[in-house]
Amino acid sequence: MAHGAGGKASRKLVEGLFVPLLGGEPRALADAAQVAISGTPLAITTDSFVVKPLRFPGGSIGELAVNGTMNDLAVSGATGKALVATFVLEEGLPTAVLEAEVRAMAAAAQKAGVAIVGGDTKVVEHGKADKMYVSTTGIGEPMPGIRVSAASVHPGDKVILSGPIGDHGITILLARGELDLEADLRSDTRCVLPLVQALARAAGPGIHWMRDPTRGGVATSLNELTRDCGLSISIFEEQIPVRDEVRGACELLGLDPLHIANEGQFLAVVAPEYADLAMNALALVEGGLEARIVGEVREQPASAVLVTTRYGGSRMIDMLVGDPLPRIC
Repeated sequence: MAHGAGGKASRKLVEGLFVPLLGGEPRALADAAQVAISGTPLAITTDSFVVKPLRFPGGSIGELAVNGTMNDLAVSGATGKALVATFVLEEGLPTAVLEAEVRAMAAAAQKAGVAIVGGDTKVVEHGKADKMYVSTTGIGEPMPGIRVSAASVHPGDKVILSGPIGDHGITILLARGELDLEADLRSDTRCVLPLVQALARAAGPGIHWMRDPTRGGVATSLNELTRDCGLSISIFEEQIPVRDEVRGACELLGLDPLHIANEGQFLAVVAPEYADLAMNALALVEGGLEARIVGEVREQPASAVLVTTRYGGSRMIDMLVGDPLPRIC
């Protein structure tokens, strides 16, 4: 299970098996690939969704599939234009359940401004697919002037977080009903494209890197960045937005909010001279008022993420090890 959690084991699987056999030379991995077909630049991404339960406060697997695909394109500097979806259905799945998820996908696609242009359907025996899985592939058009990569990150750059972390992962955990905990909490699943577009208009030349911190959370995304660029990132605990319900659940369960998955937030590293422009732009977009500058890029210690605590101390935080919350997206 850890190999699918988005942390260390996932990275070792990708770099140790998939990249050497399928991807050619080792390189920094992104949420979407930039390709050119007959001279036309395109961005392409693919994802699979195996969330349990299928429906949860704030969303469902159908909505999640669209938003997750659009977000991977957005943080790669592209606007999603077309999406194809594959459904793997379990024998005996009620038609009403399937219809509800197809409707959720249609509504999410309309809101995100993307066309669902094709797909595939497979049915497996009862008990072999946990009701349904959804896989998606999205194609996007690169945003003019946006070039994001770990190689573009420099000391002094500011780290921006678009909003509170941990909502999705803890919501899914509580929705399973396996713990005697209650909280008024909803998944943060949403399409972040409007926020990214606003950021691009205001601070395009200063945007050096972006990522949506899904599996493995903020800690894993930032550790991947420091590993790829060889620099250090220092984040400030008091600046990281975390809802009281998420913080309380994490304390009870021995989890770190920085490792919890998000489905409607993104991280951006921007040049310091563009930081205020970026924050002002985000504040003018629906859902952007909770964005914060949470850290900065430094030279040392190399390839490390440090958290400065409320009390002035610091601790090093690694990427996710293991899989404390399986089947969350």
